[in-house]
Amino acid sequence: MARIRWGIIGCGDVTEIKSGPGFQKASGSELVAVMRRTPDLARDYATRHKVAKWYSNTNDLISDPDVDAVYIATPPGSHNEIAQAVALANKPCYVEKPMARNVSECEAMIKAFDTAKQKLWVAYYRRAMPRFLKVKELIDTHAIGKIVAIDFKFSSPTPVNADASKHAWRVSAQHSGGGLLLDVGSHVLDILDFYFGALKDVQGDAYRQNKHSQVEDYVEMTFLTAGNIPGKTCWNFFSNIKEDKLSLKGTQGEIYFNFSSDDPIYVSTAKGTNPIAIPNPSHVAQPLIQLITNELLGLGSAPSTGISALRTQRVIDKVLTSFYGSRENAFWENPSVWPGLVG
Repeated sequence: MARIRWGIIGCGDVTEIKSGPGFQKASGSELVAVMRRTPDLARDYATRHKVAKWYSNTNDLISDPDVDAVYIATPPGSHNEIAQAVALANKPCYVEKPMARNVSECEAMIKAFDTAKQKLWVAYYRRAMPRFLKVKELIDTHAIGKIVAIDFKFSSPTPVNADASKHAWRVSAQHSGGGLLLDVGSHVLDILDFYFGALKDVQGDAYRQNKHSQVEDYVEMTFLTAGNIPGKTCWNFFSNIKEDKLSLKGTQGEIYFNFSSDDPIYVSTAKGTNPIAIPNPSHVAQPLIQLITNELLGLGSAPSTGISALRTQRVIDKVLTSFYGSRENAFWENPSVWPGLVG
């Protein structure tokens, strides 16, 4: 059987369990090379995960003739540059989410792969997870009638407070494109796009509560789905309360669940409340990696592309404009003019 030989650029924490083993366990897939800037860490990862080759230089991995496709798992600030190199090498690419720091970078990536006539996917892996596919089935089969409202609320302490040495990039506009909305909230926006189509009439604001930070940590927005269902979302990353609930209200009931855990999905109708338990896979990105591998082998298609990720990035940029003033060009280089920071 033909196999797709993968190389990983940026074998950090996200690749240890969430994604890396998925390239070894997916059918028709093989992980043959990894790259990290620190040679000792690259070697250590390769040894522990039984990967044949390791590199400390990005271009060495990309140009390796034994690497058929590349997974970029570095912080978003480097996605565009590395993706351009992958496209120039005429290889398909799977890039971590968020796709990049802003719409302009996403568009540049898409153009590069269109020119190369190669595929580009983005790691919004929930589109392929059984738990989220079950919710889609419930929506599509009208388990609670017609959906009439969408509500999402997230509240948590800023995760980087626990270990800034590992996660500081997540609250750096230069490295991530903003605050935790890009790393955490983008998953929610993407799944709403997956369930209901492109979001429109997006309105929102972003604020900074933590004066020791430069980026936003509170974001609220309203929107309409492609089918004109109204929705509202709120993220508070500077709170001592923990909440992470997506609620879909219908004419005959409600579907609600914790977005980030594998707690049960609850379907509440006039007949009562029915919990549906669907455990997450051991490696949550593996189902999407399988679909991408299948597509490369000519056996189907994967649902999270550069185009779908661009739609999510457009929503992010729209909502964060009030804080940054502009999301164009290298806005992260000049925080002195950000309205949300200056105030």
